[in-house]
Amino acid sequence: MTATIIDGKAFAAKVRGEVAAHVARLKEEHGITPGLAVVLVGEDPASQVYVRNKGTQTLEVGMASFEHKLPAETSEADLLALIANLNADPAVHGILVQLPLPKHLDSDLVINAIDPAKDVDGFHISNVGLLGTGQKSMVPCTPLGCLMMLRDHHGSLAGLNAVVVGRSNIVGKPMAQLLLGDSCTVTIAHSRTKDLGAVCRGADILVAAVGRPEMIPGDWVKPGATVIDVGINRIERDGKGKLVGDVDFGSAVKVAGAITPVPGGVGPMTIACLLANTLTACCRANGLPEPAGLTA
Repeated sequence: MTATIIDGKAFAAKVRGEVAAHVARLKEEHGITPGLAVVLVGEDPASQVYVRNKGTQTLEVGMASFEHKLPAETSEADLLALIANLNADPAVHGILVQLPLPKHLDSDLVINAIDPAKDVDGFHISNVGLLGTGQKSMVPCTPLGCLMMLRDHHGSLAGLNAVVVGRSNIVGKPMAQLLLGDSCTVTIAHSRTKDLGAVCRGADILVAAVGRPEMIPGDWVKPGATVIDVGINRIERDGKGKLVGDVDFGSAVKVAGAITPVPGGVGPMTIACLLANTLTACCRANGLPEPAGLTA
């Protein structure tokens, strides 16, 4: 048996197309253009590439893009002042502060200074609490993308056993909350879980988000299970750099029913869901119906 490959690149393109169509209707019918502000502090190369991609895709779906690139030595007071200005700007519906921040800046303080209604990363403590209690919130982009792909593949997720390997605030914990919201039976596992292989083998849905290259072998996968691999790890193999996930794809693809590849699986969905969240925030700010199929 060879698993169905869940093509995140194609799915992300579909999501961006739906976002673009909705943005065009907002402009035509209401004269509203959703706006996304991205703040980058310092010159981390990976962050620079990511921010550039975000800006390009924001413009491609017809949104307004506001980029703020600040020097690494920017003071906390100056960064908080910028966020306050963006909070007050009616043209800005989504605010994203690119992480990681330089070490002299308190990331929690900065993230929690963002208006929760504009927190399109879903990291503000208010949104974390709302998500955890099943209320309307902004949802972190990567888990939202995973949920969209799972719903598309399965239809209903109700009653399925889901195991999330990883307990980060960015992916593991919100992923578990979203799966609970769709009536899965959810286990959160991690590197210190006893007999992690046995726990994984009980999963109808296995989400790997632990950040360790190829940590999960194929014999930890239940035959026919759906595997969502969130990991993006750069390793060297045969003298060449290569991107791999947290799952050993070569062995898992022979056992799983469906699996996301790395690259080309979950990764493309993150920016697509950032755009979807910005659209959702814009609709909520203007008292308009939220875009169907693009929220949790």
